[in-house]
Amino acid sequence: MTTSAERKGGQAAMHKPPVVSPQEWEAAREKLLVKEKAQTRARDALAAERRRMPWMAVEKEYEFEGPEGKKSLLDLFDGRHQLIIYRAFYEPGVFGWPDHACRGCSMIADHVAHLAHLNARDTTLVFVSRAPQADIARLKARMGWEMPWFTITDDFDKDFGVDEWHGHNVFYRDGDRVFRTYFINNRGDEQMGITWNYLDITPLGRQEVWEDSPEGYPQTPTYKWWNWHDSYDANAAPDKKWVESVNVGEAAFRNQDAGKKP
Repeated sequence: MTTSAERKGGQAAMHKPPVVSPQEWEAAREKLLVKEKAQTRARDALAAERRRMPWMAVEKEYEFEGPEGKKSLLDLFDGRHQLIIYRAFYEPGVFGWPDHACRGCSMIADHVAHLAHLNARDTTLVFVSRAPQADIARLKARMGWEMPWFTITDDFDKDFGVDEWHGHNVFYRDGDRVFRTYFINNRGDEQMGITWNYLDITPLGRQEVWEDSPEGYPQTPTYKWWNWHDSYDANAAPDKKWVESVNVGEAAFRNQDAGKKP
């Protein structure tokens, strides 16, 4: 590692890692991989614990404004069992209004994965703000965002901890009853956007057989539900060729890991 205190343009010189042989580089990678796999297992264990968190019944009625008129909290589920609501700051008083939403909220919006994958796991994602629908529609068109985005009309943001800062609230619908199951904000929001991270904060998780979930939770074979975002069919069986491809890949991973065991 370079230890020179030489300065360039008033800034300390960048201390770069050593340059090594391919064999040394691979050894360093394998050493770090041990810690990375431990982190993955710890993240999975945390998600399993999250799925066992107690639920809080939502007894109060909430109303939102959408492109098609008024919607209740129950309506936002769009018929699915799980709902993730991100509170985005786009309203008078937010820097950038009315041309832009908050810079941080906009970066999160830019990272949202195609919603068809979440929908295939019985999960709906929506954004909510205090901006009128006309402004939200204009902003979405300008920025190329396609997620459902509703207007808060009551104390929803205050009641769920997002009146002064952004955050994701997670809800589960059991018939006509709604429960709050999880909440994440601050730097926790930075991980959101990818389908799997969204599913990891839901009460049902990714719904794959390898997950440690409470008894009776829905689970399907790992990877088999994956599909092109324009090809999901709730009543269709997994594609045979895709299943065969996944099985070959999983077997290769297992053999690789087995070869590394002492």
